[in-house]
Amino acid sequence: MRAQRTPIHTVSTWVRRQPPKVKAFLAVVAGMAALVLLRFIVHDHDNLFVAAEAVHSIGISVLIYKLMKEKTCAGLSLKSQELTAIFLAVRLYCSFVMEYDIHTVLDLATLGTTLWVIYMIRFKLKSSYMEDKDNFAIYYVVVPCAVLALLIHPSTSHHLLNRIFWAFCVYLEAASVLPQLRVMQNTKIVEPFTAHYVFALGIARFLSCAHWVLQVLDSRGHLLVALGYGLWPSMVLISEIVQTFILADFCYYYVKSVFGGQLVLRLPSGVV
Repeated sequence: MRAQRTPIHTVSTWVRRQPPKVKAFLAVVAGMAALVLLRFIVHDHDNLFVAAEAVHSIGISVLIYKLMKEKTCAGLSLKSQELTAIFLAVRLYCSFVMEYDIHTVLDLATLGTTLWVIYMIRFKLKSSYMEDKDNFAIYYVVVPCAVLALLIHPSTSHHLLNRIFWAFCVYLEAASVLPQLRVMQNTKIVEPFTAHYVFALGIARFLSCAHWVLQVLDSRGHLLVALGYGLWPSMVLISEIVQTFILADFCYYYVKSVFGGQLVLRLPSGVV
């Protein structure tokens, strides 16, 4: 007898058969619906940004558990971890000199754990590092972000160098996951702990994006004025949206895999 199909499986099959434009439209609709839901259930939208940083920390904790339990770093991108450490260090500096608050503490904790992960990959578990798969040239990310930060940065009263650093960490954060996606693209199979980590990044990016979008809506656009003039306010929102959509496709297959009872995530060609 044919196995009974669950509603989730039926919906996922229908979505998978749709053309790319329909999938993009459905993703936008789903994102907007989630934003509306968050607007009603979360009264202080600053909590969304704190939650995003907390989820990122949870994702790093998953990596630490993987490295300690399985004694392997296979499937992890050292370059993504190094880009993450760079933007966290720059953001931590900006936080110290511009606005010391709870985000400073969270960034400090996340930076510390990220540096530990880098140390483990580079030295303790180097034999299991898939260097040939981690072949994304990070200067393709760092250089454009640096140039963009020089051209488009906040117009606040802070020192020019600090404003450029602030813009640089915003842009770099948006693209820091690209080397990890390249590794998964090269291997096609993602083991559970790495999948959990990347999914946590996707959730963190969405919460951060929701924080900015809802803040703009609640302030009726006044927040954009507070951020400065020119292209910078728009670039902040664009960076947040780019971060979310970079990981959206992976998160879809992750959720589909989890509901399908699969422990190992197999990605179709061209997903990431």
